[in-house]
Amino acid sequence: MTAALVLSPAAVQSLPRTPASDVKKLGWRGVMRTVGREGRVLVTNHDQPEAVILSTDEYQRLVQAAAANQGRQDDALATLRRQFDERLAALAAPAAGAALRAAFGQAPALHGQVRAGQTH
Repeated sequence: MTAALVLSPAAVQSLPRTPASDVKKLGWRGVMRTVGREGRVLVTNHDQPEAVILSTDEYQRLVQAAAANQGRQDDALATLRRQFDERLAALAAPAAGAALRAAFGQAPALHGQVRAGQTH
């Protein structure tokens, strides 16, 4: 699975910049000197962002950050799934059908109050 990294416009604008003409003029080594110093560089064409060149260290850092974030998302999803399964299991209990019919068969006694949620 490929994870897309989304940068905010401010994050892109804050990157060290080099115009595409410098890439042509200074050559790859000149651009890589900047990448070596900064870790990344935004290549622009007519002041418009065109590409980001990353050092291998910066790329590895981004990949690790994305993997850690994916792990946190997976953990959160597993927790939600477990909670849902626990609640769903209550409906499979032997007395669940009778309890549900009894609950729906009674008129609510709100005594002029509006109640919502598990704790009312």
